[in-house]
Amino acid sequence: MKIAIIGAGNMGGAIARGLTLGTLIKPSDIRIADRSEKALTKLTDFNSEIQTTANNQQAIDEADIVILAVKPWLMKEVINQLTFDIEKQIIVSIAAGISLSEYADWINPAATIFRLVPNTAISELASMTLIASLNATTEQEQLLLNIFNELGLAMLIPEKQIPATTALTSCGIAFVLKYIQAGLQAGVEMGIYPKDAMKMVAQSVKGAAELILNNDTHPSVEIDKVTTPGGITIKGINELDHDGFTSAIIKAMKISS
Repeated sequence: MKIAIIGAGNMGGAIARGLTLGTLIKPSDIRIADRSEKALTKLTDFNSEIQTTANNQQAIDEADIVILAVKPWLMKEVINQLTFDIEKQIIVSIAAGISLSEYADWINPAATIFRLVPNTAISELASMTLIASLNATTEQEQLLLNIFNELGLAMLIPEKQIPATTALTSCGIAFVLKYIQAGLQAGVEMGIYPKDAMKMVAQSVKGAAELILNNDTHPSVEIDKVTTPGGITIKGINELDHDGFTSAIIKAMKISS
């Protein structure tokens, strides 16, 4: 299974690095194209088996899956310069705001096209990746799920849900990082060294996520386990609620959708 990635920026590079850490795709079967030699060198420094080129068409010629990881405003121009084998190739885009129907108009109405919404944790095999498809078989959908489940957790969704789910996942990771940053600052104010505070808060966030994902539970259930009557945790929880923490998260998610 050969994969071509057009664009070695933050997300294209993260996908390439993540794929090399999985078991389904050989690093030598990953070819990534970019005009930036520096960006390509970063990837070969990470794994010398990754194939690189400055020629987009050369990158996709033998590919089974083509991942388009360029900025939305460049997407149509890049596609117009490429010739796809629509009988063989699965075409995947990670660009925000471009519909599957637009890709079909630009490429071919019969092409097999996916929209993919990963987040930057994909390089750590910890992405929440959203997948929507056009003209795909069940087997092709399962193939994409299998590949990206190795890089975290992948979910097949209707295309109409992409704006809302992107706010929860792709934007949402930034909101979680903002919480970690705030916790770090609180720790420093209370006399903890920044690096120590950052690790403490980050591991607590990771632990909370594992509780939810591994135990078919609910945040309220897990909160109840650590909020003893008259205890310090419930005081903090109530302070968050008094200051509008829940409302602020909901508003941030909604405005990002």
